[in-house]
Amino acid sequence: MPDKKKIESVLELTKDLASTHKSFRSEAANTPEALKGLVARDFEAVMKNGYVIIEGLLTASQLELVRDAALPLLGKSGRNTFEGVKTQRLYNVLEKTRVIDLLATHPRITGLLDRLFQPNYLLSQAQVINILPGESAQPLHYDDGFYPVPRPRPPFGAATVWAIDEFTEENGATVVIPESHNLGKEVVTDRAQAIPAVMSAGSVVFFLGTLWHGGGANRSDADRLAVTCQYCEPWLRPQENFFLELSQSTLSQIPEQLLSMVGYSIHPPFMGMVNGMHPKRTLQPIKPE
Repeated sequence: MPDKKKIESVLELTKDLASTHKSFRSEAANTPEALKGLVARDFEAVMKNGYVIIEGLLTASQLELVRDAALPLLGKSGRNTFEGVKTQRLYNVLEKTRVIDLLATHPRITGLLDRLFQPNYLLSQAQVINILPGESAQPLHYDDGFYPVPRPRPPFGAATVWAIDEFTEENGATVVIPESHNLGKEVVTDRAQAIPAVMSAGSVVFFLGTLWHGGGANRSDADRLAVTCQYCEPWLRPQENFFLELSQSTLSQIPEQLLSMVGYSIHPPFMGMVNGMHPKRTLQPIKPE
């Protein structure tokens, strides 16, 4: 028989970590019926095709804020053909600007994530990506392929690519292989089945971590600016180490939902603990000015 004291100890720890700080989830009762319907339609498309394009989520002023904040932070182009030798990438975005917080936590996106993953799912990484003229097509890949679990399988992650500039076939729109999330161990290299995610500025393509896709070639004479956010199940290790990247000052500024996404949350009963406690207990109180 299990030791009674050990069982009581585990139950107490579960209560301490999982109940003191509740998982962040939008209250269903407060979600407008229209939004529920839109998310349900988006989810149906994602499950069928592996992706969905959602048009017109950002306003012109919001797009301008992203451009104004991100462009001055971009530096040299990439180091290899996967990053893009003519592509600028901004890493550690959350420490450098608040302009993508809304994109990372947009209700049309979190509505899908709530259906896909367990509560307290995590932000795996965030980047600003600027594809310059003359860039070649990125190799096809699927985003959660670094988790060493054979396919076919459910997705462990999902991603968004937000069009800050219009996405066209000429300027490097992300290409997707419809229904490729259902494939097994096949390696997709043929782009004949690829469909460019053509969309207006302010739109987003959401796709599963098992969907084969890649950045397109920029054959135009203008840059193509985008923001990407990737997410994963709460029991997986994210790509980006937010614990080392984000300062206490930044943690005090980001929204509560995003704070949970960068790891200041618990996957019950105790995954993510710090010194036996919920990680939010490590946050420093904000000092009055």
